Amino acid sequence: MGKNLQSSERLRPVDLARAHGLSTQAVRNYEQAGILPAAARTPHGYRTYTPLHARALSAFLALVSGHGHRAAASVMRAVNEGAADEAFRVLDESHAQLLEDRRTLGAVETALRDLEPDDHAPPPPSGTFIGPLAHQLGVRATTLRKWERAGLVQPRRDPRTGYRVFDEADVRDARLAHQLRRGGYLLEQIAPLIAQVRSAGGRQPLEAALTDWRARLTARGRAMLTGAAELEAYLRLRG
Repeated sequence: MGKNLQSSERLRPVDLARAHGLSTQAVRNYEQAGILPAAARTPHGYRTYTPLHARALSAFLALVSGHGHRAAASVMRAVNEGAADEAFRVLDESHAQLLEDRRTLGAVETALRDLEPDDHAPPPPSGTFIGPLAHQLGVRATTLRKWERAGLVQPRRDPRTGYRVFDEADVRDARLAHQLRRGGYLLEQIAPLIAQVRSAGGRQPLEAALTDWRARLTARGRAMLTGAAELEAYLRLRG
């Protein structure tokens, strides 16, 4: 937020828009959505904003970077309606999701560490069917069929029954697919990674993806800190 916004008592929509790299229509839309406090009007009906509105807009944009548009909008509406506890609840849920995502990343890394081939380990005597594997992963059998169509798993068929049989490598691939889906990866992003793991027989092909994933979580955490600082400044200015 520019210094001119701090010193001015009355601001036009264009002043707010230019200072934050937005259009004047976006500023009006944010006010209409309750993200900004209601603006005063001149005798001719023109909106006038204040440094409080500028601070609210800065807080919202900072919150978007860390929490996403929907959560940021919910926080700002709650604050502007005097429901600070609701705003903090939304923030708590977002932080909890980040923590869960970090745990998911850790689970993927653990799963990948288990992928190292063991030449002395005997092959599984039979295999597992789709129902037990779906139960083990906490997904539906239809999800595993969808993953099969996408190439994430390649179970063989029992020649007598025609049932899908998932061997040790298939279970490994299903576990990886499950964890990566929880981490936000799309099926089309996971398929080449799984293919690389199959051909390489280890975790090395996923190292770049894991590094990128961790970097994105770190960036999100830092953005949340920035959003918290901007929101605190707005709360102090509101009094």
